[in-house]
Amino acid sequence: MTKSILAKENILLNAAVASKEEAIKLTGSILVEKGYVEPNYIEKMLEREQLTSTYMGNFVAIPHGTEDSKSFVKESGISFVQVPQGVDFGAGNIVKLLIGIAGKDNEHLDILSKIAIVCSEEENIEKLVSAKSADEILSIFEEVN
Repeated sequence: MTKSILAKENILLNAAVASKEEAIKLTGSILVEKGYVEPNYIEKMLEREQLTSTYMGNFVAIPHGTEDSKSFVKESGISFVQVPQGVDFGAGNIVKLLIGIAGKDNEHLDILSKIAIVCSEEENIEKLVSAKSADEILSIFEEVN
C-alpha cells in the first residue's frame, strides 16, 4: 500500500527555526522519519539550496533534493513545516511555510505543479500560515493527494 503524499503526521505547526539550514533539515527529517527518504536525502536538500534558493515568493520555500538524490527517495512524499515567525532565506526573503518534497521517478513535477497552484493564491498562504491544525492544512492541500 502506498502512503499518502501528504499525511497528517507530515505536518509540523508553529515551528521556530534559527536558520534556513535548520529549517531545511527539519523539513527533511520529517520525510526521513516517515519513511519517504533515506537520511542522505537531507544533505542533498542542503546541496540543492546552495545551488539555487528554493524560495518561491509569497513566504513559501520548497526544499527538495538535487537531481542525483533520486536514489535516496523510497516513496513520493511531502512534509509541511509552518514557521509563523518566519525564517530568513537570504536576500531579505522571509519564509513562513516550508514544503519539503521527495518525488519518486518524475512524480515531483506533478506534485510541484499542484503545490504551485495552491500557493499562488495569497488567501491560501494566509490560511496556511495561520492554521491551527493539521486538518486545516490538509483541507487546503486536498488536491495534492
